[in-house]
Amino acid sequence: MSYDIKVEDVEYIRHAGTPYLARLYRPQGTGPFPIMVELHGGAWCRSDRLADKVIHEPLAKSGVIVAALDWRQPPAAPYPASFQDIHYGIRWLKARASELGSRPDMVGSMGNSSGGHQAMLLAMRPTDSRYAALPLPAGSPAVDATVRCVIMTSPVIDPLGRYRYAKDIEAKGKPYPLAVDELIPCHDAYWKTEAAMDEGCPARALEQGERAQLPPVLYLQGTEDLAHPRPQLDRFVAAYRKAGGVVDLELFDGEGQGFIMRKAGSPASNRAIDMIIEFVHKQIR
Repeated sequence: MSYDIKVEDVEYIRHAGTPYLARLYRPQGTGPFPIMVELHGGAWCRSDRLADKVIHEPLAKSGVIVAALDWRQPPAAPYPASFQDIHYGIRWLKARASELGSRPDMVGSMGNSSGGHQAMLLAMRPTDSRYAALPLPAGSPAVDATVRCVIMTSPVIDPLGRYRYAKDIEAKGKPYPLAVDELIPCHDAYWKTEAAMDEGCPARALEQGERAQLPPVLYLQGTEDLAHPRPQLDRFVAAYRKAGGVVDLELFDGEGQGFIMRKAGSPASNRAIDMIIEFVHKQIR
């Protein structure tokens, strides 16, 4: 079934007079519909809520409310500011779930590249006091930031590992096979230190025995993705499964970085979007 959708930008939080928007894609029909909070990529420093529109619209037309968020970014706001905004955004949506045509228990998260990393780490740490620092307005319903599932498309799943990988490429000299001269400054601006990058690594948290929430995960990536090294993917999947979590991993043969958006309309992009839609409807009912 395909739904007509209503698209609108709504301010969900404001910092120092600056509004931050959620683009809401709302199926027009009788719910309750799942809500997926969608987080854009851009190495934690760039891009905005419009970046992954290729995914937003078909997912919404399948009967899912999509909330694509903007948030604070460097240079003004390094880690963990974006996590605070996203954490707030999840609770803001839960508090308004009924009026949106959903329920507070029908919320999942998803993201591309650095957005995938943020979706995953926040899903594992929904009660972390650093991330939960922004209170909802007085009188809001008592809601938390737990999510029913997580979808990651080519995530930067190991910030420190990717940083050192990019540094190694830089050290070997030009021509670079990857835009490391863009990636390295973004890592520095957002994380500030290698210690912070390591602390923000989901696999490291699990390997050290951190007590984490483990919602079901769909992990999509191309086999030729130079920006998101395969060993870091394997490390996360192994750690998550060892901790008792479920990961549906799908590798797209021959596809590179960001193929869903960059090759919109291709068989691989379409198959990935179909998998995303199927996973959401399977996990959130």
